This record gives sequence, C-alpha cells and structure tokens, in this order.
Amino acid sequence: MNRKHVKKFHITPRGSGHRPHVLLIVETAMSFGRGVLEGISQYLFENPPWSVQLDLRELMVTPPAWLQQWDGDGIITRSTTPEMADFISQSGIPTVNLTDIYGDQGLPSIWNDHEAIGRMAAEHLLQRGLKRFAFCGFTNHQWSETRYRGFMDHLGPASEVLFHSSDWAQARRTGWETQQARMVQWLLDLPKPIGVMACNDFRGQHVLEACRVAQITVPDQVAVIGVDNDRVICDFCQPSLSSVIPAAERIGFEAARMLDQLMRKEEPPERHMKIAPIGIAARQSTDVMEIDDTAVVTALKIIRERACNGLCVADILAEVPIARSSLERRFRQHLGRSPQAEIRNIQMRRAQQLLSETNLPLSQIANLTGFKHAEYFSVVFKREMGETPGQYRENLS
Repeated sequence: MNRKHVKKFHITPRGSGHRPHVLLIVETAMSFGRGVLEGISQYLFENPPWSVQLDLRELMVTPPAWLQQWDGDGIITRSTTPEMADFISQSGIPTVNLTDIYGDQGLPSIWNDHEAIGRMAAEHLLQRGLKRFAFCGFTNHQWSETRYRGFMDHLGPASEVLFHSSDWAQARRTGWETQQARMVQWLLDLPKPIGVMACNDFRGQHVLEACRVAQITVPDQVAVIGVDNDRVICDFCQPSLSSVIPAAERIGFEAARMLDQLMRKEEPPERHMKIAPIGIAARQSTDVMEIDDTAVVTALKIIRERACNGLCVADILAEVPIARSSLERRFRQHLGRSPQAEIRNIQMRRAQQLLSETNLPLSQIANLTGFKHAEYFSVVFKREMGETPGQYRENLS
C-alpha cells in the first residue's frame, strides 16, 4: 500500500479498552473509492485500530436490509441515498458522509472541492492556448454541476461554455452507447479547436469514444480532460486521457479522523470539509497547441499514435506530401523542435510513465517505447532526461 502521498495528521489517541466497530460503505470499482480506503487505512495505521466491516457496494443503491439491525459504533459511507440518510439521522449512529450527489444531507461530510477541480481543469486548457470551451457532465449530480460552475467561473464571463449532459444512472443500466448519438452530434456541432472538460474520467472516456465515432481528431480539434486520474480508464483511452487528481487518500484520512472524534462525542472543528485537488495528470488528450498548418497537424497525429512503434521521419513523409526540409522548418516554427525530437519526446514521456507506474524490466520498456535494444534505450534516456532509467525509477521511491 502506498502511504507516502498522505499527509500525517494526529489527534489524541483513544484510550485502551473498547475497539470501535465501524462500517465502511465504499465502492471500489473506481479509483477514487480505493483511494479513500487507503486513506482510512493510513489513519488506522497511525492510531489505535477499529474493528472494520467493509460493504463494497455500488453508488446510489438502496441500503442493505441488515443495516436496520446493525449494532456498531460508526459509519463512513460513500453511498448515502436519501433512505440511508434518513436511517442514519434516526439511529443517531456517528457517521461521516462522503456522498456528494445530493448536496447537503444534514450529516457531517467531507467532499472534494468541486469548484476548485473545475477551476484547475479550466486553467489547464487555458495553458494549452485554447480559446473555446465546453463541458460534458451528468444530470442530477451536484458534484458535476459544481465542477461546471467552477469551470465557468475560472474562464470568466467573456468565455461561452457549451454544455452537454445526460443521465448517469441510465448509462450504467443500459450502457452509454444508448446516449452516444446525441453526444456525437453535439461534438460535431462544436466550434473547433475546443477544450472539453468531462465531469469525471468515465465521462471523458465517453467523449473520446464519441470523437472516434465522429472522426474528430483528439487533441488537435477537441482536447479533453477528465477528473479522478483513474489510471485504468485514462490509459485505456485512445489517446490517453488527461485528468484532474483529487485528494482521495486525504479525504479518507480526514473522514476517519472526523469519525473518531464523533465516536468520542467530540465536536469536529469542521462538520463540512472540502478538500482541494492535488494537481493534473497531463496525457495525450490535452497535448495540443493551436496550429493552423495542416501538414504539421497531420504529422503530429501520426507521431502521437505511432511514436512508440518504431516510427521514423521517413514514415511520416510517406503519408504527408511535403519535402523533409519544409516539414522540419514548419515543425521548428510551430513547436520549436524537429519531427525527430517530437518522436523522442513522446517516447520519453511513455518511458517515464512505464518506469513510474510499473515494475517492467528495462528490456520490455525499451520494446514498448519503440527501441530494439535496451542498451540503446538507456543511452537515449540518459541523454534526454539527464539520468539512467534505473536512477529515474529509484528516485521515485
């Protein structure tokens, strides 16, 4: 378990004796829920433990029937339906609510700072030089609406934000493909180039798939950023999805601390906390510059898709009808580097990702980044990054 990213917070330890029996209702299908559980685990690692009962149910499902007879000391829940909120209020069981779908449910709560998430996504797209913006969300979800508000506020009243939303519950029941046609048409109608914030990574995946169906180039025509940094989703996307990183582990840690205080009948300093996001995981879906040179845009698309498959400049010239000297000159004009340097740039970024997120041997990483020999890969990596692949991986630990 990765504990190094969680800040260390301490409260007065519980006395010896009774070990509180705590129910955790947290889904694990999404990376955010898993991060919350890691944060709770971190708190218990540093403080006297609880007797923990895990209920790994999905979001927005009805409370389990056995909850009416449950005899415990506290609850942390990310699935607080209105029925669940009523039960908690009537039972008086100390509870920390992490559900932000319905708004304030009258319970002590810890949420993401959704407006800050929207602002961070807007700033990321602004830094890419984009001047047109859109938001794709889910209806009847307060967290999505609040992220939209933060996104709009940061862009300012001079920027029109084009909006699209649909029902998440329906998409989860029937498959999002039932809503795809509307999204495809919405994307086709957008002015381009444009930056799109998706309310979360699932929505970002929907946008990217709709772009594929509509034959819209990402990121050159539509740049997309999601939220949650769910690496499984983000890396499966084509191209890989940029994402705002929420502080899921800190939210779990703070939730455990707040529940500890409530179970000791202490009043928490804040009953409704908002936790700011950590930063941006930038990937290919927002790797864009506003370039009106068709040859350069086409070459960049080829490089992004095939740089790690042994691509060379001659391969690009076979598909882009332009002299090599002209392509070199236009690349330097728009990007400040040559086509070959851009190929290396994509290879090195992929290598850094594999070194930081996997335990693959260097020979396999070399192969996955377009190098035939691990030795040459190591030479190029050190020349470009200033340290060997082994040193880079070691410095991450």
